[in-house]
Amino acid sequence: MKADDGSSIMSLNRFILEEAMVNADLSHLKDMENLMAALQLACKKIQSLVACADIANLTGYQGGGGSVNVQGEEQKKLDVLSNEVLKASLGFSGKMGVIASEEEDEPVLVDETYSGNYICVFDPLDGSSNIDAGIATGTIFGIFTDNCSVLTSDWKDRIDGNELKAMFSTMQPGSNLVCAGYCMYSSSTVLVLTFGAGTHAFTLDREIGEFVLTQRNIQIPQNASIYSFNEANEPNWDPVLKQFVTELREKGCSSRYIGSMVADVHRTLMYGGVFGYPGDAKNPNGKLRLLYECAPMSFIVEQAGGLATTGRQRVMDIIPDTVHQRMPLVLGSKNDVQRLIDSYAKHDSAAE
Repeated sequence: MKADDGSSIMSLNRFILEEAMVNADLSHLKDMENLMAALQLACKKIQSLVACADIANLTGYQGGGGSVNVQGEEQKKLDVLSNEVLKASLGFSGKMGVIASEEEDEPVLVDETYSGNYICVFDPLDGSSNIDAGIATGTIFGIFTDNCSVLTSDWKDRIDGNELKAMFSTMQPGSNLVCAGYCMYSSSTVLVLTFGAGTHAFTLDREIGEFVLTQRNIQIPQNASIYSFNEANEPNWDPVLKQFVTELREKGCSSRYIGSMVADVHRTLMYGGVFGYPGDAKNPNGKLRLLYECAPMSFIVEQAGGLATTGRQRVMDIIPDTVHQRMPLVLGSKNDVQRLIDSYAKHDSAAE
């Protein structure tokens, strides 16, 4: 839905209020206004930092190089800044109980003064390796409630009480998400969201400083026209995946790969296609994180009528083993992703 004039503009805050009235069964929507106000503020600030990165000397590595996150990846300056912006904004929302970031070693409890009942997992700046080249980047996030945990009992003997509580709340399957979204920082700043009743896009109107609804109930085309894989890794792929990508080429799909997940998934969502960062001989579990990237993006795509899989398992059903667990991911147009799922099932059945 696009506004034709100022009088018909629907802000994100107004959208949430109307969705809460229409979807009375989604009780979490009543709390989303405060949470989304915090996330909107953080995304606006990160957008500003990204836009002036060269001018403000925010490109390059943190501390001149040598600063690494828990995965052993060297951190860019904007990785660290974006992480701090999100933590501060969410921490004072009054609704957040636990915050878990790709850039942090472990989930952290919010100060009791401001604590709430929700858990936010996020990748503060996806695609930051491209930031010095001015390529699109983004923030990915997912929100859980703290009333359902699947943490196995053996963790109780391995960590202290506060860590246990944070872990207990965080390590949930994607099927427990009540909200997921990404904010893409590009020629425009676009916030794509789902609260479990469709996927919607909001664009930042810089004149009024608000995210306004620009696409309601996005539906990804059921057949792919584009595929998005890092084909440099093809020699290490398994035969099923190699054949699948070959078939995509043969049916006329174009290859488009930016190397920034938010940008690649956004294009896939808009035009139809298949995005993948699969496992291979070198990285059997792929490189994307289940909690911070795979589960939120899978929720968004499924709510838009697509599918998301590891090839053998629905991503949304996977219970994390660790907070930084990596997971193979293929998502996008329903018919093509289903064909990959069927190919793996046939391959596995023949191997038995």
